[in-house]
Amino acid sequence: MTIFKEKVDEEYLTVSEVKELLAAVEADRAADEDREMRYELARAIEHANRFAVLDPDESLELVEELESLDKVDEKTAYKIANLLPQSRDEMRAVFAQERYSLSTDEIDELLDVVAKYA
Repeated sequence: MTIFKEKVDEEYLTVSEVKELLAAVEADRAADEDREMRYELARAIEHANRFAVLDPDESLELVEELESLDKVDEKTAYKIANLLPQSRDEMRAVFAQERYSLSTDEIDELLDVVAKYA
């Protein structure tokens, strides 16, 4: 017997937004003493707390500014906002899976945008 799960909805989130959502889940679980926090949830909360550098509003502003450059699609803008690359090599690694590559000037322009927020 095979169980198929249907994908109901999909949206991109930054780590900062996830941290905020998981904090609400953690508070809800802490209020109910009978419910333990599963290992996966505890690890997700730990990861979000460790890697969320920006506030959720700042991270969304960064995503919007990156998308306005017309060099970056939505998925890549969220990836850049989550990773906050600081060098050309790190930025090239973000685009490694894409079918196109950016010039040095375009990479520098993206790094300048990231530098405003990081």
